[in-house]
Amino acid sequence: MPPEKPQWAELYTEVVTSGLCTGCAGCIVACPHDVLSYDDEGGRYRPFHVDADGGREDCTHGIKGCTMCTRACPRFRTWEPEIEQHLFGRERTAEEVAGITADILLVRTTDPEILEVGQDGGLVSALLIWALEHDVIDAALVSTLEGDGTTWKAKPAVATTRAEVLAAAGSRYTYSANTLAYPLAVESGAERIALVGMGCQASAPPVMAARKAGKIARRLSLSIGLMCSKTFDDAIFPELFEARYDIPRAEIVKMNIKGVFQVWTRDGGYHEIPLKEAHAWTREGCTSCPDFAAEHADISTGGIGAFNDWTLTIVRTDKGRELLEAMVAGGAVETRPGDDDPGAIALLRKLARVSRRRWPESAAPMPRRLPAPA
Repeated sequence: MPPEKPQWAELYTEVVTSGLCTGCAGCIVACPHDVLSYDDEGGRYRPFHVDADGGREDCTHGIKGCTMCTRACPRFRTWEPEIEQHLFGRERTAEEVAGITADILLVRTTDPEILEVGQDGGLVSALLIWALEHDVIDAALVSTLEGDGTTWKAKPAVATTRAEVLAAAGSRYTYSANTLAYPLAVESGAERIALVGMGCQASAPPVMAARKAGKIARRLSLSIGLMCSKTFDDAIFPELFEARYDIPRAEIVKMNIKGVFQVWTRDGGYHEIPLKEAHAWTREGCTSCPDFAAEHADISTGGIGAFNDWTLTIVRTDKGRELLEAMVAGGAVETRPGDDDPGAIALLRKLARVSRRRWPESAAPMPRRLPAPA
């Protein structure tokens, strides 16, 4: 019989060490006792418990009844039905392989500066700037590159201005647990915080809300999801890009994935690297993740499809629809029907189906639900 108040001991065995942990760090920022920390060295990307308060496998506060870490985990037990009941009032069906959807659109910013520095159609940057400038949010949790950017080491950051949003624009494809910037946002006085992240991170705010995780659930008021098949360990730079293709990381200025790994360098060069060559550097936390399409975000975004300067956009919640409609009415973005790019819709469903099959059969069964073959 599982404990009525599952805590770190259960999270440690059922998620952290079982292969289900994505490294989203939701448990860390939700912990009210500061006994959890994050290990992102050597490709691990996992939370760990400090020895002083129960050791690696247990928690003195959990023994006394604290359950915040399990409430914040978007992979703990019945996470998917709990989130969907909270967000949509129902569970997704097997046919909704990419999650519950209100609208699928192609969206592009109308701001030339955002379009130039942003990825694909620049929607995420445009959305954050709009939300900040129109008093929808106080801050956004994003990722930037450490130092001058030449190491390509992604790190969590807080953006509260247009300039900070633009500085964080673009894709990295290595992992940044953006939730870890939450304490910095709160220290700055932010009460309405947007979280930008892959599906594993985008599921954290709604699971916290569904499980009543207190102030943190209230403050994380907007979730922007990035469609993601996988991310890669930082070792991919020296061991693949440099060793096999003679591309030093300090020379890289931009990366994208469009069926291949696309790399642009400072000397104006362009390189394509087969994705199959990058598989060996897939982050462990991605190998069991069932969520390509960021199914529990308010708005999910991706750069798949035929139109490189448009963002494939899935509007999922009323909050997401209201925000996008306001941006359209204000002239901040332009939209096209998603059906203008049927190949993108087909690819969305294909990649979502592939991701769902990753979920282990030994875990809670719901993410493996798929429609019967035609």
